[in-house]
Amino acid sequence: MTAIDILIRIVVTLFFFGFMEIMAWATHKYVMHGFLWVLHKDHHMPDHKKLERNDLFALFFALPSIVLIALGAADDFNLLFFAGLGIAFYGMTYFWFHDIVVHQRLNILNKYRNRYLDSIISAHLDHHRGRGNYGFLFMVPPRYFADRNPAVK
Repeated sequence: MTAIDILIRIVVTLFFFGFMEIMAWATHKYVMHGFLWVLHKDHHMPDHKKLERNDLFALFFALPSIVLIALGAADDFNLLFFAGLGIAFYGMTYFWFHDIVVHQRLNILNKYRNRYLDSIISAHLDHHRGRGNYGFLFMVPPRYFADRNPAVK
């Protein structure tokens, strides 16, 4: 395998990782807050159960990743494998940020605070207050990155 082959695999993985933020934003805005609100609304309830109907969306997002990884692995680890890997990496990152850092659904991590995390947390908490903000990892409105972020405190 050449250096170009390795670079292409890295670029494909990173592309699909980034593409998933766009897909997550669109799905969140138009599907979760649209015709599948019935599955998402319990996530906006104050009781925050350990398992929510909203968790089914993780399966919806995992399926393309699983299929692409399986197809790519079956064909000598072609680019489909790396596309699926990018989707899987996004899913793991999203889970870590959303479920562990923001909502603390698993008590395995004390809240580590920095400007970036404070901004994401603030935007997501505002989302729960009905103020839009459908993105999560990168598609956060710039106003949340101000030096003073009172919505988090």
